[in-house]
Amino acid sequence: MCAIDLSKAFDKINHHALFLKLMKRHVPIEFLEMLENWLCVKWNSLWSYVFQINFGLRQGSVLSPVLFAIYVDDVARCCKKERNLHIILYADDILLLPPSVTKLERLLMKCEEELSYLDMAINVKKSACLRVGPRYNVR
Repeated sequence: MCAIDLSKAFDKINHHALFLKLMKRHVPIEFLEMLENWLCVKWNSLWSYVFQINFGLRQGSVLSPVLFAIYVDDVARCCKKERNLHIILYADDILLLPPSVTKLERLLMKCEEELSYLDMAINVKKSACLRVGPRYNVR
């Protein structure tokens, strides 16, 4: 198995790509308009002028993990073509559960390719692989 942590994941969400993914899911236009206005800043009782931010999601928001899950959902599709490959996505963490080390390597390369396409990077210091099960060719 392999536990993957993504570097600065919520900060790297490309809004244009997220909106395209939401539109492909037929999200109502009213919700998309609400999201467009979601990124204003409030300080004390004053609101900032509207300004455009092209990357990132609000930290601590209830909606951010859901939007992030939609954004990285294509990573989970990496394993749909082969049997017994499982990917668990939770916030900015990914758990790969293949039946062998060889399939883990293949799945990890597919995930890395998809994450690269999304401009996401794996935090190698916080990620780890673990082999579970009996060893073969042990004397």
